[in-house]
Amino acid sequence: MVSLQLLTVFVGALVVVYALPGPDMALVMQTSMTRGVRHGLATAGGLALARAGHVTLSACGVAALLRAAPWLFETVRVAGAIYLAWVAIQIWRSPAFGIQAAVAPTDAAPPLSHAVRRGVLSSVLNPKALLFCSVLLPQFVRTEAGPVWTQVLELGVLLLAVGAIFDVTLAFGAARIAGWLRRRPLAQKVQRWSFGAALMAFAVRLSLD
Repeated sequence: MVSLQLLTVFVGALVVVYALPGPDMALVMQTSMTRGVRHGLATAGGLALARAGHVTLSACGVAALLRAAPWLFETVRVAGAIYLAWVAIQIWRSPAFGIQAAVAPTDAAPPLSHAVRRGVLSSVLNPKALLFCSVLLPQFVRTEAGPVWTQVLELGVLLLAVGAIFDVTLAFGAARIAGWLRRRPLAQKVQRWSFGAALMAFAVRLSLD
């Protein structure tokens, strides 16, 4: 098992990483604001599924393959940038008062599976998330501490738990902000364009890095 000291450092590193603004954060907040907290939580669930996949793939050595095959990394990176840009455009094209969709009838809203799928794709198509797992996790594995797979599992569960705490907090917090925005159309327009711009900026950054 991983020592308590290493686990404490690991959690601290995760908190710093998850607190940094990124496409996952923007997507959860935008979804929760426009579609309500249930869709925000569904998006968070999709992100959690993708992160679980990243941990598994890192443990299997797929991240090392991405580093060894630049063309594969480039393919995934470009696909991720295109997807984020597409999401940003969809946000910009949404109705000016799109936040009101959160209180629309259930049959008028997209299914929760749509939010889950957006969360999965947002993270899966970001190769840096996979490389982050492959770089971070081995730093906290010690061969003398027992089977490597149990240590990776322990660290992976912590990675998912900390990420879920952040995403759930963002989903509920953004839903509360949405109530304030519904009464302020101008602020709602600013919110819509700013989140779209943030995702587009992340797309450009991903395509250029």
